[in-house]
Amino acid sequence: MQSSSRFLIIWLGQLISNIGSGLSAFALGIYVFQLTGSATSYSLILLAAFLPALLLKPIGGTLADRMNRKLLMILGDLGSAIGIIFIVIMMAIGTKGLWIIYVGTIISSFFVAVQNPAYKASVTDLVEKTFYTKASALMQLAEAAKFLIAPIVAGFLLKILAVKQILMIDVLSFLVAIIAVFWIKTDTKSVGAKQHFLKDLIDGFHYVVKNKGILILISLISLITFFIGLLQGLFGPLILSFANAQTFGISLTVATSGMLIGSLFLGMFGKSKRKIPILSISLILCGICFSLMGISSHIIMITLFGFLFFLVLPFVNTSLDVLVRSNVENDLQGRVWSIVSLISQLGMAIAFGVAGYLADKIVNPLLEPNGALAASVGYFIGTGTGRGIGFIFMISGLFIVIVAIVMSRLKILRELDDILTLA
Repeated sequence: MQSSSRFLIIWLGQLISNIGSGLSAFALGIYVFQLTGSATSYSLILLAAFLPALLLKPIGGTLADRMNRKLLMILGDLGSAIGIIFIVIMMAIGTKGLWIIYVGTIISSFFVAVQNPAYKASVTDLVEKTFYTKASALMQLAEAAKFLIAPIVAGFLLKILAVKQILMIDVLSFLVAIIAVFWIKTDTKSVGAKQHFLKDLIDGFHYVVKNKGILILISLISLITFFIGLLQGLFGPLILSFANAQTFGISLTVATSGMLIGSLFLGMFGKSKRKIPILSISLILCGICFSLMGISSHIIMITLFGFLFFLVLPFVNTSLDVLVRSNVENDLQGRVWSIVSLISQLGMAIAFGVAGYLADKIVNPLLEPNGALAASVGYFIGTGTGRGIGFIFMISGLFIVIVAIVMSRLKILRELDDILTLA
């Protein structure tokens, strides 16, 4: 079997699994928001799903460089399914409280830290260097399925199914992913020499720290992911503040369909070797669209600018992916990718932790009809429900534009492109 075919089998399994995970995430988010009416509770679900996987990724990445990556992917998907099963069982026996959702989500997130680095590192085993951009675009497409296909499906499924039944669909999707990985005949494991586990882990950190270009790049990206985390954490509460679950599902699906189009375009035509200019320009466009999302309180305008934001986002993700992948040796891919993820996505974890409190307790009150900003900012973007979140989006987009301009001016980042040019 050709390596590209083996990659596509794994990718297809992950695509189905991501759709299932998206169904669960959407259903649980709606369940929690309708139960509490709190953006804080909503964003904490995202934090529970995100933070354990992020913090444990360096360990998972080191494992990916030392062990059979195929086995790690299977174990990771199996453990993630167990977390969802825990929530289903607790709901079935009548256990009350948000804690069961937090605990089950944390269990699943723990095993994502095992699966994800092995999956990312195995791409280097399965595809040739000239196809990195296309493989990256396909991986983004599978990831986008969580937001592209799942929300609109989950929104309507909630009319006919209970939350725990939707969670069982997710469990079945994990089994499909496990079968897909088990089916391929390949030995996706490290080609590097074995040494002490802790030494491997430390070597990964040292590699990133000593490569100043990569370190600065991912540190700036961490700032970007903070603001993107605010978008992810507050987009749901923004729409749900004036619309129902079905409208939210449709809006999220339409908006994230931009990511599908952008990923497909990159998969077919993504051949440019100069990634820093593409990264900077794409981030500027993302920032502008982000701000425009916050200005309007109309569902069509929010969805339109959300679509344009997600249309450009794959160009950002792919540029970052190729820059890092092309500047790291294969036997270090697992541990370096995990550390890159830890640093670059730390901002998103912080955003999930503060987004709800920032909206509920600080900014939303400022833009109530009698709030401190009602006569100034409120004059332009309106006051009342959800307008504080809109203001957060406006400021976030502006900061993304500023960071993008800084990135375009840094010589050390442009030097990362030299490796691609010489390849």
